Amino acid sequence: MNELDTIELFIDEHLEEEGINAISLVEFPAIEENFVALSKHEVDFKTIDEDKRIIVGLALVPDKKIKRRKGDYMYNITFSKDTVRKASELYLKRLKNNNATLEHAELTTGVSVIESWIVEDPSKDKSALYGLNAVQGAWAVTMKIDNDEVWADVKNGKYLGLSIEGIFSDKVEDMSSDEEMTQSEFINELKKILQ
Repeated sequence: MNELDTIELFIDEHLEEEGINAISLVEFPAIEENFVALSKHEVDFKTIDEDKRIIVGLALVPDKKIKRRKGDYMYNITFSKDTVRKASELYLKRLKNNNATLEHAELTTGVSVIESWIVEDPSKDKSALYGLNAVQGAWAVTMKIDNDEVWADVKNGKYLGLSIEGIFSDKVEDMSSDEEMTQSEFINELKKILQ
């Protein structure tokens, strides 16, 4: 089997539209990491209890190959540690912490990122308390869910993880040609790929 092409996505800070616009609650997260609903997790953490409606999860994992498909073309996307850090910083600087969707399809209210950090030392990071198996450079977030319907869906297991929505530039390695599209058209499609 041929190895898939890998496309590294990054943020061009000179382009205001690039970066993460929202975090989506999804059943099948692309980074293959589920969040932890803290109300179900036995943790000695004073400020968290079932009434708080708080979840913790990984929003982005650096250097993880995420499979994508465009027509018959299969490839991987990946983010460097630098891009993960930059994405997390711009997300907060641009006040996007209240932007949330459900399955990348439906805008929702009452879902907010209330804490955000980059994992520096996985063995000492608080993400280890929740069994997130984070790697160095991963972006972890804590989200508060005040929306009753969304919280009921989280408790019932409808949503199992987080997925970002954003626009990125790319670096292409060994990209196959696509006869149906020009490379410029293909790159524009890739910028929408995380949705």
